[in-house]
Order: sequence, then structure tokens, then C-alpha cells
Amino acid sequence: MNSLNKFISLCFILISFSIKAQTVIGDVSLPGSIELESGKLSLNGGGIREKLWIDLYVGGLYLRNKSSDANAIINSDEAMSIYIEIVSTLITSEKMIAAVDEGFVKSTKGNVSQFEKEIQSFKSAFSEPITKNDIYKINYEPEKGIVVLKNEKLKASINGHEFKKALFGIWLCEEPADEDLKEGMLGN
Repeated sequence: MNSLNKFISLCFILISFSIKAQTVIGDVSLPGSIELESGKLSLNGGGIREKLWIDLYVGGLYLRNKSSDANAIINSDEAMSIYIEIVSTLITSEKMIAAVDEGFVKSTKGNVSQFEKEIQSFKSAFSEPITKNDIYKINYEPEKGIVVLKNEKLKASINGHEFKKALFGIWLCEEPADEDLKEGMLGN
């Protein structure tokens, strides 16, 4: 095989690898995996959060081992992450915070009082203006708790497995923020 053929073959292999390494949802390319301090997580699934037929953000769920069991994921004390990329200019800090409040009410079945301090800390991650293409990563590691990054900058850090369960329940509980997004995150 001559050098040109070797080069073309190598390019084809690299392109094939990069296609498999990410998933495209809408106009967003979700990474196939992400790294936390405790190791690599793989994309379990993703989808689009819509409201009134308007795409708001693309979300992805990252786990160590693939799962379609929402309750097992919510209750798990293993590292995991939710990746959110804003795709609409209609999302504001106020709207995101209101959606978070609504999500916690549904996730906890109205029992939010036990998490008041943690919820306030989590909502502070959305206090700055939100713009299209902002990326939020909501990482959970058992030793650290929840770490929220906006465009790779630390915005909040919150301890507690019980809070993690309520937080991931926003997307995965019986009455999630968006049923289609939940199904997508579960790989369905």
C-alpha cells in the first residue's frame, strides 16, 4: 500500500471514530463520553427539552454503565452527569430558575422544604445571564456531591446523596420536566 492510500485509510478511520464518539441531537453534538475525577462516563442517551413546541435545550445523561431504569439511576450512589446545552435565546435565568423550582416540586412530590438550602445553592448556578450555546454540566460524584459547571466554570457545589436523588429526579422522576427528554436520556 502506498503512502497516499495509507493516509486516506487513516483519515477514514479517524472520521469513523469521531462519528461514533458523539451523538447529534438537533444541532448539538453530545460527546460520547465525559471525564470526571472518578473516571469516564458514557452517554446513556439524550434528547431535547421542549415547551410549546419550542426547543429549549439538549440534554444528555452520562453513566458508568448504560441503564434504562430511571428509579435505579435516581437512587444510585455512583458517579453520573447531566449535560445541558442551551439551544434557544428564549431561556433566561428567571425562566430556568422557575423551571428548576417546578422540577423540584415534582421530583420530591411537594416535599422541597428538606432541601431548601441545597436548592438555593443549585439555583445560584443559573443566576448569571443565560445565552444560546451555554453548556451546563451537573456532575455527581459520591465523595464530592453535586458540582455544577457553566461553560467549564464552577458555579455550585452541593453535598448529599438525598439531594442528588431529588435533583436527578427533575429529569427522571414519574413526572419529569419533559417525558420525551426522559425517554431519550434513558436510551429509549
